Amino acid sequence: MSVQFGTDGIRGVAGTDITVELAYRLGRAVAAVFGLTTVVGYDTRESSSSLAAAVLQGLADGGVTPLNLGVITTPGVAVLAEHVDGVGVVISASHNPFSDNGLKVFGRGGTKLDHDTEAAVQLALSNAPSSSGPYGEFAVDESARAIYLNRLRAARSATSLDGLHIVLDCANGAASPLARELFTSLGATVDVIHDTPDGRNINTNCGSTHPEDLQAAVVRLGADFGLAFDGDADRLVAVDERGNRRDGDDLMVLFALDLHARHEVETLVITSMSNLGLRQALQSAGIALLETDVGDRNVLIALEEHNLPFGGEQSGHLIFRQELSTGDGMLSGLHVAELVKRAGPLGTLCDQSWQRAPQFLLNIPRESYDERAVVGAIERVCTERGVSSEELRIVIRPSGTEPVVRVMVESTNGDLVATLEATLRSEFL
Repeated sequence: MSVQFGTDGIRGVAGTDITVELAYRLGRAVAAVFGLTTVVGYDTRESSSSLAAAVLQGLADGGVTPLNLGVITTPGVAVLAEHVDGVGVVISASHNPFSDNGLKVFGRGGTKLDHDTEAAVQLALSNAPSSSGPYGEFAVDESARAIYLNRLRAARSATSLDGLHIVLDCANGAASPLARELFTSLGATVDVIHDTPDGRNINTNCGSTHPEDLQAAVVRLGADFGLAFDGDADRLVAVDERGNRRDGDDLMVLFALDLHARHEVETLVITSMSNLGLRQALQSAGIALLETDVGDRNVLIALEEHNLPFGGEQSGHLIFRQELSTGDGMLSGLHVAELVKRAGPLGTLCDQSWQRAPQFLLNIPRESYDERAVVGAIERVCTERGVSSEELRIVIRPSGTEPVVRVMVESTNGDLVATLEATLRSEFL
């Protein structure tokens, strides 16, 4: 059985692509490649606990000590892997619907796998023995959540949040049992929405991909801002005091400018999806940009290779490398809170710091995608408008986490961008 790792591990339909037999084999593969104590955590999907049981059994049969963390965020698994000087396995499909699931591996100390190690795990997986169960029971380590939250509180940004009113959207995912405790323990007044997972409501009209409820709640409650996590809480989208969505580009601009003013950041790592306005604002401020392919792993690799402290993605994966070995939505939220308390309202800070260039992103189903037709439609509109396609920045890439091709178009010509979006939506969606 050949299984291909994507930008964020293995992902697919639970029970069809992501089976307990595959999960067991992954446990055996991780044991064979690393031979270290392995922590296993999972999100709130109805399929996650059975997949975790299979991974735990595979690890045990492979001769290593498995530790069951229970429901915990993806970065929480990384923190616990570092805590035990071992490796980690996450069962989650992040922002995907409940019907999907995924398997992801952290290397020793909770680090992202480099490409060579990932290839070794993939090879070991292809050679691993199978077992469809039954699997043993592995008690949840009840200390895991406290260890994780204490690590976040110890981060530089975890100062007192007294006086702040924050609304949290937990996406009915892995942050649900954790986020309220973290932010209230630091003194914030907190309201929480979408923190009652039932196995099927993870990411459903909530969280970082659907923050509309959070936007309404911030305005209705008169909160200072809101924070929306995705299903495994490794990414963050914020909502300002006026109810406006603020994505990873907004937050990267604010953090980069703030860190630059304190002589802590000279170069920001971004991906090809970051907005032109971000590039212009930061370059005008004297901050260099290092662009990578899409994927938080690629951002982290660049940070490590160039010994840089901060980078991220428009989607909300933000990595404070000197604080954690991976992106963490709740840690990013603490940074937002600290900055707002120190510097002023989130919306005002964003408006004063940069101006977003007109941009749109379409997710076209992979089975119906025709690149020649998409590019031809773009060129046709440009010809009709009497402009050159060189006025556009176009990024086309297959998603590593969903069965879609992402088409991003931006330009300083807002009318052109609006026309192109309307055209592509009508012809390809």
